[in-house]
Formats: sequence, C-alpha cells, structure tokens
Amino acid sequence: MIDAAELRRRTAELLAAHPPATTERLDFLRARFDAGLAWVHYPEGLGGLGAPRSLQVVVDAELEAAGAPDNDPRRIGIGLGMAAPTILKYGTEEQKQRYLRPLWTGEEVWCQLFSEPGAGSDLAALGTRAVREGDDWVVNGQKVWTSSAHIARWAILIARTDPGLPKHAGITYFLCDMTDPGVEVRPLRQITGEAEFNEVFLTDVRIPDSRRLGEIGDGWKVAQTTLNNERVAIGGMRLPREGGMIGPVSKTWRERPELRTHDLHQRLLQLWVDAEVSRLTAERLRQQLVAGQPGPEGAGMKLAFARLNQEISGLEVELRGEEGLLYDDWTMRRPELVDFVGRDAGYRYLRSKGNSIEGGTSEVLLNIVAERVLGLPSEPRTDKDVAWKDLSR
Repeated sequence: MIDAAELRRRTAELLAAHPPATTERLDFLRARFDAGLAWVHYPEGLGGLGAPRSLQVVVDAELEAAGAPDNDPRRIGIGLGMAAPTILKYGTEEQKQRYLRPLWTGEEVWCQLFSEPGAGSDLAALGTRAVREGDDWVVNGQKVWTSSAHIARWAILIARTDPGLPKHAGITYFLCDMTDPGVEVRPLRQITGEAEFNEVFLTDVRIPDSRRLGEIGDGWKVAQTTLNNERVAIGGMRLPREGGMIGPVSKTWRERPELRTHDLHQRLLQLWVDAEVSRLTAERLRQQLVAGQPGPEGAGMKLAFARLNQEISGLEVELRGEEGLLYDDWTMRRPELVDFVGRDAGYRYLRSKGNSIEGGTSEVLLNIVAERVLGLPSEPRTDKDVAWKDLSR
C-alpha cells in the first residue's frame, strides 16, 4: 500500500536523480511521469502508482518546495481533465501507452471536437459523419467553440456512424490527429476581441480504426465520461481562499475605500460567502472522486461557477465605475489559455459571459441536476426513439 511516507521517499529519489536546477524541464517531467508521480492514482506504468487520489497533494507540495517545474496544467487542461480520464477508462493498452505520457508532459496538446453549429446544447443531435472504409473511418463535418484547436496536436471527437439509429445510439468516439489532411482550423473572434475558440472543418479526414475509443456505437456512453470530468475540471478546480474572480474585487475593495457604498458592501459580502461555499463544496467533490468516477454533481458545481463569475465580475465593474469599463487590449489574438485574474475588470466581465455556455449550457445542466441529482421527472422527449436521419433539423 502506497502511503504519504512512501510518496515522500519516492519524490526525494526523483529530486536526487533529476535536480530541478540542472535538469531540462521536459526531461524532469518525463522522469516524474515514469516514476509514477504524475497522477499517483493512475496505474503503474501510466504515470501513477495506484495510490489514493487524495495523496497527490503530498507529491505536489514536495516538488513545489524544491522548485520543480510543473506541466503548465492550465495550458493542457483539456488533455488532463477530459481526454486522459476517458482514454484511461476506455482506451486499449496501446492507446494508453501512446497518448498519456506526452499528454501529461504537455508535449502534445489536446482539444475537444464535440459541439457543432446545430448541436450545442443538444449534443446528441450532432451530424458530423464517420463512414467505414476498410481499416479507416472517413470523417466529414464541422465542429465549433473548440478551445485550443489552434495549438492542439490531438482531439477527442464524436461522430455519427449510424444515422439509422436514434441520436444517442449511432455515435462513435475517435481520437483525431489535428495535423491530418482535411482538418482546417479557423479562429472565432469573441466579444473580448480575442479568438481563443475556433471552428474546425473536417473534409474527408481519414482516421484509422485503431484510433477509435470504445466500441462502435458506444460514443455517447464514452462521451459521458468526458463530459462529467469536464464539468468537474471547470467548476471544481482547487482554489485558495479568495482564489478566482472574488480575489481581484476583494483586493480593490480593501485598497480603494473611496469606491465603497453600503449597497455594494452588502453584495460583496454575500458573493464572498457564496464563493467560499463553492470553493469548499468543490473540495468535497474532489474528495468524493477518490471513491470513483465523477457523477452528475459536477453539473451543480459548474452551474455555481458560471453564476458566481458573472455576478462577481458585474459587481467589480460597478465598483470601479467608469474605469471598470476600460479594457487594455482589443487586439485580435489567439491565446493559449484564459487568464481571468491577470486581466482588466472589463475583460473579466466580458469573458465570464461564456461561462454559462462552455462546458454545457446552464439550462442543460439545470436539467441534469433536476433529473439525476434531485430525481425529478424527466422532460418529455419526443425524439428519443426516432432514427437520427428522420429528425427535423
């Protein structure tokens, strides 16, 4: 049984063999993965030791104290939070060995090809087609709102393989090489002026059957693992007290007494409490993950994340008055990650509007919480048993 003392011993061995001060960053990360200290709850040989997930903080603390480099988790969040757990659960041994190490070290960035222009909230209505030709699948379609597609090497992709089945049944899950012929990435400029999102066009893209994840037609089931982990990754991230959006507005309140009013004070107090409750609830949710896969509870955390970010950023703009509307850079850029805290209040206000759309719209998540957490009756769905090809679109 791997315990905290054993993890500290192994971490000390890693640091002795690969001193952070004299070891190249990528070499250190590879050595850490090979030592099983990347994500300790993963199996041996896949970056872990089969230890409890809760002990990861032991390794992280030791390495941080030693000045060791991390794998820039915000830049590769889709790979870490969505692709990796799905590959671990449904991938073949060959797929796990091929993809997990460079995913964790950040050598290969991942993106998510799920949403489509006509299949966002109703993801199961997707129309991207994958047709079998020998040992390959030929894929045609369009995806949208794809974060990191402009820097990604790999993508997790769901496509329709049998239009004669009901929409949830005829989907298959693939791993798509973003450098393959027929993959075209175009920027989507947002209200912030940036283009962190993309639309992706797939034209006769050939994907070997060896890059199929799970069984043919099981794509919706496989995708649920991705989606549940995505919501936890977005809404359940580990934060210190006053981490996230509440930090900058609290700092402004303390440092700028001339901006304070009684009404804003009461609203800030309530949002501060809400943010702290959300932070502690997310910590409890992560502890529950030790016992198994994330469930629909992640939808509730993602809902709270979106609401809080939008209300807090709105309060910050009001608090700052005219200067809250200032925004330092409208340049068309294609950033590699989203930086909420290191930007102006105006940016935070605009960017937070997307929080109730990305990772599942708030309306859909409300249905998930109602049906799967609270046990309320499902909404009537007249298209549930109708072949996808017969649905009106």
